[in-house]
Amino acid sequence: MEQKLYAKIFKWCSWALLIASVVILLVAWLGGFSDAGVNLLLGWAYAMLGLAIAAIICVGIFITATTHPKNLIKLCIVVAGVVVIALLCWLLAKGNPAIGYTGAVPPSQGTLKLTDAVLNLTYLVGGAAIVAIIFSEIYSAIRSKKA
Repeated sequence: MEQKLYAKIFKWCSWALLIASVVILLVAWLGGFSDAGVNLLLGWAYAMLGLAIAAIICVGIFITATTHPKNLIKLCIVVAGVVVIALLCWLLAKGNPAIGYTGAVPPSQGTLKLTDAVLNLTYLVGGAAIVAIIFSEIYSAIRSKKA
């Protein structure tokens, strides 16, 4: 009974977020993607990213706490690891001035550093994904030869 309720809630929330996303996209599009429209889209994207991250962490904690309470420590270690990696990417970010920028107001040093940190994190995660794919293929090829 509870699963049907959760499924219904999830379904309605998904539809509400989809409709809100389409409305925000239409508002920005009809406005000619002006600065206000782009800021609205970026704000919505940040909100959705934050909601997704919070949902993943909260659902992970809830499921782990109800099924395997001892695994909460492992989950906390994983979350702490992600925070440490993000912090390292931020510490390694240089935040050099934007070359060739022709806008009226140059970006702040904090914005430049955050942009570099996100790029570092993207490179790291992308590289890790490529290494994981290659390792997985090699591992499955070795495993299939043994069988």
